[in-house]
Amino acid sequence: MNNNIFKNLSYGVYIVSCQINGKYTGCTVNSIMQITSNPAVIALSVNHNNYTHICLEQTKRFAVSILSEESAPISIGTFGFRSGRDFNKFENIPYSIINGLPVIKDACGYLICEIKDKTETDTHTLFIANVLDGDLLNNKTPMTYAYYHNVIKGKSPKSAPTYIE
Repeated sequence: MNNNIFKNLSYGVYIVSCQINGKYTGCTVNSIMQITSNPAVIALSVNHNNYTHICLEQTKRFAVSILSEESAPISIGTFGFRSGRDFNKFENIPYSIINGLPVIKDACGYLICEIKDKTETDTHTLFIANVLDGDLLNNKTPMTYAYYHNVIKGKSPKSAPTYIE
């Protein structure tokens, strides 16, 4: 099978964040999809080895910062290639607190979510979450995964569901 076919699927680029033990953490993801609009429900895929995965399992709440084509690429790298276990990912990234959760300031929108169910795969958990709140932050164009690879020339970490050697 030619795994490059997956690059033709439509994805966005997001920062998923949460709070645990009074600290903020998060990770870059590209696998989020809307399940229903009423009630508003999304699905989120996170690698079992990510520190954010552990935090989501414990807290059951998270924010999604929807990155735009104008979002700082440093955010993607900071949240995608370093672990929150031993690094404060929010230290140099501008953010706001919305409903108790951090949202990246240069995102074009956000969602506040609560996990209601999950499904396990060999490497990732698919979290099913109710969307409690969400809003547009500006009118900028949301970043697609294709834009990230073709324009920014970004790479995928080994923990990404779309990683190809």
